[in-house]
Amino acid sequence: MFTGIIENLGTVKSISGTDVGRHLEVEVGPLAGELDMGDSLAVNGVCLTVVKKSGDTVGVDVVLETLRRTSLGALLAGDRVNLEMPLSASGRFDGHIVQGHVDGIAAVTAITEEGDGRRLTFDLNPRVRRYVVEKGSITIDGVSLTVAALTERGFEVALIPHTLATTNLGLRQPGDQVNLEFDVVGKYVERMLEQRS
Repeated sequence: MFTGIIENLGTVKSISGTDVGRHLEVEVGPLAGELDMGDSLAVNGVCLTVVKKSGDTVGVDVVLETLRRTSLGALLAGDRVNLEMPLSASGRFDGHIVQGHVDGIAAVTAITEEGDGRRLTFDLNPRVRRYVVEKGSITIDGVSLTVAALTERGFEVALIPHTLATTNLGLRQPGDQVNLEFDVVGKYVERMLEQRS
């Protein structure tokens, strides 16, 4: 489990094809000292398993299912990625409950400067719009955020300078695709209500 509080910005060093998808080598900086083989690591909000480690770089495999459902297939060497270690049982719970199980992707449709901050607008597939609630939590590329407003075709988030400086959301441009994870509680409530109907 994660919280959506990004611990470091990493850099994709290399990408190679495998029989089951892709292998990414990611420079993780100071997180390398905490990571071992088999550990989980959220990369742009996607929970992956460390399968290789060398210095400050880890290797992770991305299977075809993950490539189909996330924006990881569009990554290039040199891209910056948001990194988060799993929450320890004794850790402080900031952000919100994040599983690292991406529900889908959305495109940035507009960026508006707001003082030192920035507002990002996203279009959503209509079938998942019901999971987005104004002032509710959403995870974008692994970052725990609050939905600032709903729009006719999607939603908006307001980013503070700290978020712009410490995550890759400060690098996003219109047309960029991001990973979305909706609030898990809402999804389970919906499923239980469907079963009762």
